[in-house]
Amino acid sequence: MSDEDQRKPEIPNRMSRIAFPKAKYGVYLAIIIIVVVLIVFYKNIIFK
Repeated sequence: MSDEDQRKPEIPNRMSRIAFPKAKYGVYLAIIIIVVVLIVFYKNIIFK
């Protein structure tokens, strides 16, 4: 294999300065958002 095949893909200049959060935090955030939205929509049924 040559060196070109083993090189990692380069990150664009604008993206290299951004600190991306871990994927697990995105999953936690998505679950929290879904739960909050469902509580808002169904608060009349939940809290009679």
